[in-house]
Amino acid sequence: MTIVITGGHIIDPGRFNGVGDLLIEEGKVAAVGPGVKAPAGAKRIAAKGRLVVPGFVDLHVHFREPGFEYKETIQTGSASAVAGGFTTVCCMPNTNPVNDNQAITEFILERARAAGLANVLPIGAITKGSEGKELAEIGDLRRAGCVAISDDGKPVMNSLVMRRAMEYALAFDVPVVDHCEDLHLAEGGCMNEGLVSTELGLPGIPAAAEDVMVARNVSLAELTGARLHLAHISTVGSVRMVREAKSRGIKVTAEACPHHFTLTEEVVRGFNTLAKMNPPLRTWNDVQAIKEGLRDGTIDVIATDHAPHATQEKQQGFTEAPFGIVGLETALPLTLALVDEGVLSLESAIEKLTTAPAKAFGLSKGTLAVGADADVAVLDPHAQWEVDPAKFRSKSRNTPFAGWKVKGAVLATIVGGRVVFEAPGAA
Repeated sequence: MTIVITGGHIIDPGRFNGVGDLLIEEGKVAAVGPGVKAPAGAKRIAAKGRLVVPGFVDLHVHFREPGFEYKETIQTGSASAVAGGFTTVCCMPNTNPVNDNQAITEFILERARAAGLANVLPIGAITKGSEGKELAEIGDLRRAGCVAISDDGKPVMNSLVMRRAMEYALAFDVPVVDHCEDLHLAEGGCMNEGLVSTELGLPGIPAAAEDVMVARNVSLAELTGARLHLAHISTVGSVRMVREAKSRGIKVTAEACPHHFTLTEEVVRGFNTLAKMNPPLRTWNDVQAIKEGLRDGTIDVIATDHAPHATQEKQQGFTEAPFGIVGLETALPLTLALVDEGVLSLESAIEKLTTAPAKAFGLSKGTLAVGADADVAVLDPHAQWEVDPAKFRSKSRNTPFAGWKVKGAVLATIVGGRVVFEAPGAA
């Protein structure tokens, strides 16, 4: 299908920022700019007063398949992604069985093809079974289609194993992603350690549990020369160490999640399990550090850590309920709130959702350059709406943002030149 998107404010970070037209032919971007001529019969999408941007790229999602399909499937996760403007998502290996081999990687890619919505790119496990002991076959995972390696929520505690993983990753030119948490310091904790945890009588996870592992991983990245990507950093100390590491030329990138720059630990009061996540919501000072890290480029990427859970799981007591929230369908307005606040320019906000994550993982995505895959999102940055989890495309509803009045909506999402999502009532 030939599509021409007319009169929109096109933002292709670092390339084009202005009013123009976008022509899509044979699944590729064919022309960008003012006065683009479209062939007769092309599907026309009027975008005056709207934003036309590269489809968002999320480096950190959990689609739960295989093994936990009652929480989410690749089909429902992909539907949630495109509803949120995400055209490419990288899914973590904490499935059952763990994605530590070629067969599971190929299964995920086949299910993604069958869904026919977002580009779903698997992340392979660092160690077999994500048990932190024996390295997975990193070369096989890379060849099968994995774009990074990570043990996700089970950080590799053995520093020698992590060193070897980085050395192998360097050989296969694949980034190493780590959930930075010292499991001994964090053991038994279920929220940020501090005043609120003390008042609620809940065991805490100290900021030091994250900081210690950030320091370890940065040191190993410097030793090995590997590409290190730090998932969902949440503390003052993490931001400071990443900033310092970058100043010394260490190959480190970092991501932050909307919940970590929007909410504090205060939301946990009332034993709100919808606000239980790992890393936990931190203090006001941590939130300000995350915002400053985004502002000055210390934090490269905004990622969702989309972590669906069944309703009954989140209805357990606070210490028993699982960590995690869904995030794909609320990421855009929460990110645009940073623009309204003056933390980021509009182009910088779009960059952290598109160009920057693609660059961090070396993906040929996140751009509207001529010849690029036609992965596009059409946005209304001014549309106001209320977050209603019952309307999510995700199978799960676990969000602390229910009832929030937010601004910024996805009107249409195009993947490979196909319109895969159109908002109800969007003209």
